[in-house]
Amino acid sequence: MWGGLRQISQRTISTASRRQLENRVAEKQKLFQEDNGIPVHLKGGLMDAMLYRLTMGLTVFGTAYVIYELCVASMPKKQK
Repeated sequence: MWGGLRQISQRTISTASRRQLENRVAEKQKLFQEDNGIPVHLKGGLMDAMLYRLTMGLTVFGTAYVIYELCVASMPKKQK
C-alpha cells in the first residue's frame, strides 16, 4: 500500500509542470548599484517610497503617543 502511494507522489512531483521564471538579478543589481543619489531603500520605485513614508508616519505618531501617555501617567489625578 505505501509503495503505491510513494510511486504516485513521486510521479506527481516529477511530472508537475515547472514555471520558468526569467532571471532578472542582473537588472536589479544594476538598478541598486547605480550612483544616482537616491538612497538604496528608495531605489525600488513608488512602492518603496510609499512604504517608507508610511513607516516614518507610524513611527512619528507612535513616538508622539508614547510621550503623551508618559505625560498623562506622570501627572497625578486630582482627588475630589
